[in-house]
Amino acid sequence: MCRSVDVRTAVLAKNDGLAAELRADLARRRVTAVNLLSSPGSGKTALLELVLRRARERGVAAAALTADLATENDARRLARSGAPVRQVLTGGLCHLESAQVRALIDDWLPEATRLLFIENVGNLVCPASYDLGETLRVTLMSVTEGEDKPLKYPTAFGAAHLVVLTKTDLASAAGFDDMAFTKAVERVNPGVEILRTSARDGRGADTLLDRVLTVADGAAPHAPLLAADHLRRHGHDHGPGAHDHGPGAHDHGHASPATTA
Repeated sequence: MCRSVDVRTAVLAKNDGLAAELRADLARRRVTAVNLLSSPGSGKTALLELVLRRARERGVAAAALTADLATENDARRLARSGAPVRQVLTGGLCHLESAQVRALIDDWLPEATRLLFIENVGNLVCPASYDLGETLRVTLMSVTEGEDKPLKYPTAFGAAHLVVLTKTDLASAAGFDDMAFTKAVERVNPGVEILRTSARDGRGADTLLDRVLTVADGAAPHAPLLAADHLRRHGHDHGPGAHDHGPGAHDHGHASPATTA
């Protein structure tokens, strides 16, 4: 058991080192990376497609890297925005790692890119522990998922610079308790901003883009309750070994990139 924890700690430490190098390189290139975390079905892809479209309309050079276990469906949807998109097929792995992001953007990311959105695998557990060299970490959830989700996944929400509530056009039908949700977020990440959005009616899309651009212009993002050293020490919201893969699975080449646009 101790050896397993040591291996996992070493994997996370290696990832953090690579992430720090990637963050510095992106900063030199004046690229702001945004890591988007959510559970499956949160509406993350629909909202990102809209944000990419708005960025293009406003003359902001934005690109997207999207991860999925087995399909390229999300990349095809995002490409409709007209933005450059790259797909990562993880082959069943539940998260992205900084080495994958590094390998993919080195020979692909357009030179003029100002914003890079990284749509992580739909999962609020594994991705929360992995720094991808992002400038901004955004955790999303929909009104259909339950007000207590931040309490169930404190690492994902506690490490966020920004929390985004999606599908707010369905709030009334879903019986969503916004006050209870706000209290749950505040409990795990005091002071973090919550943006309320709807990809269906466009609500909040421009505000989200504005927040990202503010950080790109040099504004300091909200300091989340959970920092990288906490994630390295405590990791996921469940115990080590709960994945379908073992520690050695991190060493294989699970990124199968496919350029979609």
